[in-house]
Amino acid sequence: MISEGGYEREVTILDSINEIVFTVDLDWKITAFNRAAECITGIPRERAIGRPCCEVFRASICEKDCALRRTLSSGKPVLDATTYIINQDGERIPVRIATALLKDRDGNVVGGVETFRDLTQVEQLQKELQTRYSFEDIVGRSPVMMRLFKILPQIAAGSSTVLIEGPSGTGKELFARAIHNLSPRKSNPFVAVNCAALPDTLLESELFGYRAGAFTDARHDKPGRFALANGGTIFLDEVEDISPAMQVRLLRVLQERLIEPLGSVKPVHVDVRVVASTNKNLLELVDSGMFRNDLYYRIRVVHLVLPSLAQRREDIPLLVNHLIAKFNRLQDKNITGVSNQVMVRLMDYGYPGNVRELENIIEQAFVLCGSGMIELSHLPPEFRPTAGHGIRYDQPMSLKEIEKLIISETLENRGGNRKLAAEDLGINVSTLYRKIRTLGIEVPDRDGRGRRG
Repeated sequence: MISEGGYEREVTILDSINEIVFTVDLDWKITAFNRAAECITGIPRERAIGRPCCEVFRASICEKDCALRRTLSSGKPVLDATTYIINQDGERIPVRIATALLKDRDGNVVGGVETFRDLTQVEQLQKELQTRYSFEDIVGRSPVMMRLFKILPQIAAGSSTVLIEGPSGTGKELFARAIHNLSPRKSNPFVAVNCAALPDTLLESELFGYRAGAFTDARHDKPGRFALANGGTIFLDEVEDISPAMQVRLLRVLQERLIEPLGSVKPVHVDVRVVASTNKNLLELVDSGMFRNDLYYRIRVVHLVLPSLAQRREDIPLLVNHLIAKFNRLQDKNITGVSNQVMVRLMDYGYPGNVRELENIIEQAFVLCGSGMIELSHLPPEFRPTAGHGIRYDQPMSLKEIEKLIISETLENRGGNRKLAAEDLGINVSTLYRKIRTLGIEVPDRDGRGRRG
C-alpha cells in the first residue's frame, strides 16, 4: 500500500510528464490519471478515476484491438501503436500508444499502465507537407516533380497541343486534367478517349460522330468526342495505337480544327484543346515509319516527360500518406499509417506498374487492415519477409539508409549544389550539411556552381 506522501510524490511525477499517462486495475477502471490526460481529454482527474478507461478515452481500438488488453493477456508491452481518442468536445485526437504491466512489490500483476503521445502537431505538419507538395491530385516533392509543378500553370494558360510521355501508371491523365483545370477552359468539358480500346471503325465514329443514315443502325445523329469537348479539352490516351488512316484524319483536325462526322457532307468547326499521351517513345515510332512525322510535330508542340516511380523514390512516403487519406475517405476507415518495416519494403521495391501499382498495394492492405497501422502481414505476399520476389531481402534498407538514399539522389540531381538540394528536400542548408556528415554521404565532385565541392 502506498503512503499518503508516496501517493502525492507519484502524482507529482506523473503530472510532470507531457504525455498522457494513466493506470488501470484488473477490472479496467482507471486508478491514476495525470495532468496531461486532463488537458487533452478535457475530463478532470476526479471524474476519470474509478471509471472504465474505454468510457474516458473512447479510442478507436478500445473495442476491437485494445493494446492494454493485449499486454495484460500476453505479458508483453506494446510500443508505437497508433490510434485516436475522442475528447470531451467530440474532437478526434491522433495518438501513439505504449503499454506495460503494473505490478506490486511482490511481482503480482495488479493492472496496466498506458501512455499516449499527442500526434496532433505531427498530423498538422503532414497535412501542410501534403498541401505544399501536391498539385491538383498529383503528389510529389522530388526535383523532377517540382519542376513539372512549376511549369504546369504556364502550359495551362495557353492553347497549344500537349504531348505527355511516360510509362504506364505514372498519372498521365492526372496531368492532362490538371492542365485543363488550370486553364481558361476549365468550365467547359474535359473528354478522355482511350485510342487503344477501340478498333479503327469505331474510333472514327467515337471521335467524330455520325449523321442519321450514315450506316444501317444510325437512326439518329450522334455527336463525337471532339464535338462534346467543344470549348474544352480532349485527352487522347495511347495515341500511338491509332492507324495510319486515322492519323491522317487527326492531322486535319489539328491543322484546321474541322471535323467531318460520318455521313456528313459539311465539315464542322470545333474549338478544342488537344492533349495526347503515350507510353512509347513516339520519335522512335516516327523513325520506324509507324507514326506520321507531320502528326508527331503537330501534337508535340509542348512536350512533358513523366518519370517512373523508381526515378522519384523520395515521393513514395508522400504518396503513401496521400493514398491512405484517400482510402480512409472512400472506405470510411481510420488507418493511421504504415509501420517502419512496411515503409522500408515500399521504398525498396521497383514498381514496374509505377504509381498505379503502389495504389493497388495500399488498397489491398486496406482490405486486410481493419484499423490502426498497416503492417507487413497486410501487404501482398511478395512483400512479406518469407517471400523474395522483386525485393532485396538479403539487404533490407533501414530508415536511415532510405534517408541517405534520398539525400544522395537529390544531390546528384542538383549536380552537388547544396542550396538547391536543400530547397528540394524542404530543409535548411545547415541541416543538409549535418546530415551529409552524420550519414556519411559522398557528394559529387562539383558543387553545382562550376566549383569543386
